[in-house]
Amino acid sequence: MTRTREECAALDAADPLAGFRAEFALPEGVIYLDGNSLGALPRRTPERVRELVEVEWGQQLIRSWNDAGWFALPHTLGARIAPLVGAAAGQVVVCDTTSVNLFKVLTAALRLRPGRRTVLAEQAAFPTDLYIAEGVTGLVEGTRSVLLPSAADLDGMLDEDVAVVLLSHVDYRTGELLDMAGITRRVQQAGALMIWDVCHSVGALPIELDACGVDFAVGCTYKYLNGGPGSPAFLYAAERHQAAAAQPLSGWFGHARPFDFEPGYEPLPGIGKFLTSSPSMLGQVALGASLDIWERADLQAVRAKSLALTDLFVELVEPLKLEVATPRASERRGSQIALRHPDGYPVVQALIERGVIGDFRAPDLMRFGFTPLYVGYRDVWDAAHHLAEVLESGEWRAERFNRRGAVT
Repeated sequence: MTRTREECAALDAADPLAGFRAEFALPEGVIYLDGNSLGALPRRTPERVRELVEVEWGQQLIRSWNDAGWFALPHTLGARIAPLVGAAAGQVVVCDTTSVNLFKVLTAALRLRPGRRTVLAEQAAFPTDLYIAEGVTGLVEGTRSVLLPSAADLDGMLDEDVAVVLLSHVDYRTGELLDMAGITRRVQQAGALMIWDVCHSVGALPIELDACGVDFAVGCTYKYLNGGPGSPAFLYAAERHQAAAAQPLSGWFGHARPFDFEPGYEPLPGIGKFLTSSPSMLGQVALGASLDIWERADLQAVRAKSLALTDLFVELVEPLKLEVATPRASERRGSQIALRHPDGYPVVQALIERGVIGDFRAPDLMRFGFTPLYVGYRDVWDAAHHLAEVLESGEWRAERFNRRGAVT
């Protein structure tokens, strides 16, 4: 039986995470279901960035590298993200972008498996993962990138030539959640190393990199973690690999003694060897402001609400006869729902004009992300109601909704 809006209001009133909504600067009249692509702005972020610009930079100037802790921020923020991904201290560092970090850990992993030539990645993975894998294998002589039709085909392609497997924890298109522990175990039993892309799961559900025995991982901070557009990414390198791992971008921030200004390169011990260059302080401190919120959030409660919101949305859109591309089983689902529609792009644009913001991924997927810290049950009910009206009225057929923007 479909829930009423009044029942959803009662769920909001009893929601243990409801207080977090006030932490975010959400525009009036907007139902924001695109936090799986770009998280909402935390209210504390502008003031923290202003402090950096006007005080730490404007008044303290270069002294802030020491006095304001700028130099240590990649490590400091990494230590704060570590609990969100189930990592012990000293295994996470915040730096660069997801693509750059993937280049680093993928090259390091290949070097740890000499004699093996193949990198396996899923054909439908987020394209940057595939492009970086293609670029790395193009630079490392004798290696190759092989695409899996799907993660389900992994076991049939694991052999003694596979050096590294690269998979996304949550599929960016459909929201399918993979079994991190089971896949990692099978990959390692075959003698290969496992790299996980956790961009679409960090901040959406509990992740246990250490408990699952993961070798390396990369992730972004601008989706569920609300670090802001282009905020710095992070990488994880299991402690057992850090001594032997060698990453290719040997910049001065990863040097053991950067201010000795030596001509030869000697990497920092531990996770610091994966640093490359001076970090962007604007992005780092903005991320830190968001992590102030995350340090008070219970990830188990986040996951429970995420599943409740996505279950509710599927229930409410069931009468619309749209194909639900996201797995129905909760253990196989991230925090988004993807619906198929042959004219998904204009439908999403019509919803956006109504104040319901989702997004579209070609060829036919309408994506709706449910971020438990600021999306409520009434939001879900209202979004489903708007979707039904858009489809029934046919308003999406208007010319303005069919004009493609550069970003979909």
